[in-house]
Amino acid sequence: MPDTLKPIVDEQVSQRGYGTSSEYARELLLAGAASAPTAPTDVAYFEGLRNRVREITKAGDQPA
Repeated sequence: MPDTLKPIVDEQVSQRGYGTSSEYARELLLAGAASAPTAPTDVAYFEGLRNRVREITKAGDQPA
C-alpha cells in the first residue's frame, strides 16, 4: 500500500472496528465484487479522475 494511503486506511480500520488493514481491504474487495456493474471505464473516465485529484491537490496547496 502506498504510504500516502496508510493513514486513511488506518483511520478506517480504527473507526469501523476492523482488526487489521487486510480485513478492511478484503471487505472493500468483497463489496466491490458483489456490487452491480456500472458503466465501463475508459480513458476519459480515468482522465476525469486525474483531473479531480489535480484540482483537489491544487486547492489543498492554497494558503488558508
